[in-house]
Amino acid sequence: MIPLRDSVAVHRWPVVTWLLIAINVWVFLDELLLGPALEAFIRTWAFIPARYFALSEMNPGDWAGRYLPIFTSMFLHGGWLHLLGNMVYLWIFGDNVEDRLGHVRYLIFYLVTGVGAALVHAHLAPDSTLPTVGASGAISGVLGAYFVLFPHARVYTLVPWVFIFLGVIEIPATVYLGLWFLMQVLNGAVGLAAPMEAAGGGVAWWAHIGGFVMGMAVAALLRARRPQERPWRPEYAPW
Repeated sequence: MIPLRDSVAVHRWPVVTWLLIAINVWVFLDELLLGPALEAFIRTWAFIPARYFALSEMNPGDWAGRYLPIFTSMFLHGGWLHLLGNMVYLWIFGDNVEDRLGHVRYLIFYLVTGVGAALVHAHLAPDSTLPTVGASGAISGVLGAYFVLFPHARVYTLVPWVFIFLGVIEIPATVYLGLWFLMQVLNGAVGLAAPMEAAGGGVAWWAHIGGFVMGMAVAALLRARRPQERPWRPEYAPW
């Protein structure tokens, strides 16, 4: 199922969401220009759990090499499909979460959930030497926040069947994101029982799960502290 857009109108321009998309695209285009130097670049700036726990590939005194990739890895991607998939989800769901949280809090939220997602992955695979790249952990946090903040929203979804697209249908956001989360949990459970190289092609499923849960928790806390006083209509606005 391919999400196209949601039913929630925004009231201010999502400057942070568009800035994050622009940075991710710019960094990926820079990766394409590196040629043979790309592998060394990825090994340097991707998040590697074994390096984070000082188990391999680093000088024990190299604190920047140990901790900085937790942040830099959020802006690296492994291919066009990886980048496009992440940016579509960020574009569809990020603007609404930014609208609700505000620009500064949204940026902090995005970075913190991204870091948290990486650490969940690291603690479940501490000896992994596979480089982890992508904005998926932070975007999973955005999805978790959307799940809590916009329970009545609809996601307009292109539904494929084999090689045929059946058309666009409205799916409740809680159903769409609930199914997405369930898929992450199922794949993550398989990953715990098999080496990462053999389970899911090295996808950090538990980073997705950790980010989503963190996003839900933070959004629930914020909603409890400051009830939203917005009219009901934007969550039901037509396509």
